[in-house]
Amino acid sequence: MHDDAKADAPAASKPRKGAADGAAPSAVPSFGAFVRKPARASAAGAATATNKAAAAESLRPETEVSFPADAVEVGAVIDAYGLKGWVKVAPHAQGGGALLSAKRWWLVKGHGRQSSVRLAAKVHGDSVVGQLAGVDDRDAALLLRGSRIYVSRAEFPAPAADEYYWVDLMGLDVANEAGVELGKVADLIDNGAQSVLRVEYPSTDKDGKPTTGERLIPFVGVFVKTVDLAAKRIVVDWEADY
Repeated sequence: MHDDAKADAPAASKPRKGAADGAAPSAVPSFGAFVRKPARASAAGAATATNKAAAAESLRPETEVSFPADAVEVGAVIDAYGLKGWVKVAPHAQGGGALLSAKRWWLVKGHGRQSSVRLAAKVHGDSVVGQLAGVDDRDAALLLRGSRIYVSRAEFPAPAADEYYWVDLMGLDVANEAGVELGKVADLIDNGAQSVLRVEYPSTDKDGKPTTGERLIPFVGVFVKTVDLAAKRIVVDWEADY
């Protein structure tokens, strides 16, 4: 994915534990959109030999071709942080795990593209603050304000059991347990209580003209039975006429 491919989640998306109304959490598997990872003490970054070598780098100009093929937008720089070149980032996913784990951040602002080695990063309230090689003072950090941050999907932290990144669910086929095809995942929605699959399927309007239908299926274990990323398929307990 390139600059038009976001992480497919709202800025405040959270993993949701437990089942739907009335079901015991222990009896039904839960599904989360993003994995919440605690910040590691080392993430703030004592200067290791690796970081010392990385610090010699600077912001590197990039092009659309040089961006990773699996680049996913995971946040945006909203301000400078402190006086030593750190930036404050609003993550698109709760916890900002991808920002904390990726070794390189890829930045897009307007038509400009660049990247830099992430020297350090840590959770700071609802945001993530990070230090990039070549950004040495507050003025340089302020120049990055408004940049969208991408990382390679390969650098995302591994999800826990029964948790999935939204970006991995996009485009998967959805069928019910009777084998009826219900459509493809077009988007996911965080309604504040749980994640919801927005499934699109070909349909016709009242005049018989082709149109796109939509199904909203809560992404919780009482409805979602299996998620097979390798087969690109989700099986749900959901009827076609719901």
